[in-house]
Amino acid sequence: MSGITDEKTVSITVEFSGGLELLFDNERKLSLALPSRDENGATSNIAYLVRYLCETTMKDPRKDLFVLDGTVRPGILVLINDADWELEGEDQYELQANDNILFVSTLHGG
Repeated sequence: MSGITDEKTVSITVEFSGGLELLFDNERKLSLALPSRDENGATSNIAYLVRYLCETTMKDPRKDLFVLDGTVRPGILVLINDADWELEGEDQYELQANDNILFVSTLHGG
């Protein structure tokens, strides 16, 4: 029943690339059923997804490699269904059933 969403959850796919998968126990792709509403009753958006990932999915304690000042840190591209999140309202984009959210690190150690 993949992709089926009731009114209480929204099913999405989250992918990590460019080294970010290391923060998530080497998982490159996750299928998630998130609550359709955040803790304040608002429709779940990318900001909620980022908090959810940090609190429930990220295994690595170095959350600052993914989040800075409450949002995705500079140097990480976020694509929503293959479109730059800047075109979609960034972290205010409201999650829809079957969305594919891709986080790609462009940061390279050296």
